[in-house]
Amino acid sequence: MINVVCFGEVLFDVFPSHKKIGGAPLNVANRFKSLGNHVTMISAIGKDNLGTQILDYLKGQGINTGCIQVNDRLKTGEVQVILNDKGSASYDISYPRAWDKIQLTSLAQKEVQSADAFVFGSLVARGDTSRQTLYDLLEMAKFKIFDLNLRPPHYSPEVLLYLMDQADFIKFNDDELYEVSHYLGSKYNSLEQNIRYLADKTNTNQICVTLGPHGAVLWYNGTMYYNCGYLVKVKDTVGAGDSFLGALNSALLNGVKPQEALDFSCAVGALVAQSEGANPKISRNEVESFMNPY
Repeated sequence: MINVVCFGEVLFDVFPSHKKIGGAPLNVANRFKSLGNHVTMISAIGKDNLGTQILDYLKGQGINTGCIQVNDRLKTGEVQVILNDKGSASYDISYPRAWDKIQLTSLAQKEVQSADAFVFGSLVARGDTSRQTLYDLLEMAKFKIFDLNLRPPHYSPEVLLYLMDQADFIKFNDDELYEVSHYLGSKYNSLEQNIRYLADKTNTNQICVTLGPHGAVLWYNGTMYYNCGYLVKVKDTVGAGDSFLGALNSALLNGVKPQEALDFSCAVGALVAQSEGANPKISRNEVESFMNPY
């Protein structure tokens, strides 16, 4: 078991017919916790019913909520989710919301300093206040896990580059990988060459690229590992990459070999994609049965 701090947005994903609690860092935190780790969430909610629901949910999951701030002036986050006919999601993200104003506190500093891993994304850096808090906490973190979530217009190349330079582990999807590598001057066309290019540019020894239904590629301390994916009927892709990231780093940081960790996390991501919403309950036994049905 490891001690993890996740920093960033907590919100409601609003689908055409219902709402689900989400936010990439919250989804990652939830998956880390479901796999037996100690998890703290640093974020902010509004003084409203949606915020109360999120706080109650996190407490119910056993996630430490001592660093969840309540903002009297801004509402709890909401995201309009648009699904295409294949279940792939696009997002309309309300701004500003409470999580755009996460303050630096002594308690948050203490939690990050004592954690084995600090997880953060790019979306929370869209506003000055939360971005500066993130920058301050990064200076204290031991192992920094960066999850890119490129949601136009909520990012800038300069901020992305700074965060990548800070990170020990970076996760992209394939579109994000090509966008960022080409911005940094890559002339390569292959996935593997661009992974190596970014590893060199950012001095990062661990990079993972998700490939949707086709699995993922992991660059881990000089070796490339592959998983070709699992066949499922996709209900929606919301949160699948987040659960994948939580499962992968939970395994790696708890000493599981890279190939086994990658296979396990791809199975977790597939099971989330065939379920509704970002945080379905999935036991370790379910994952293992899914991977080895006979």
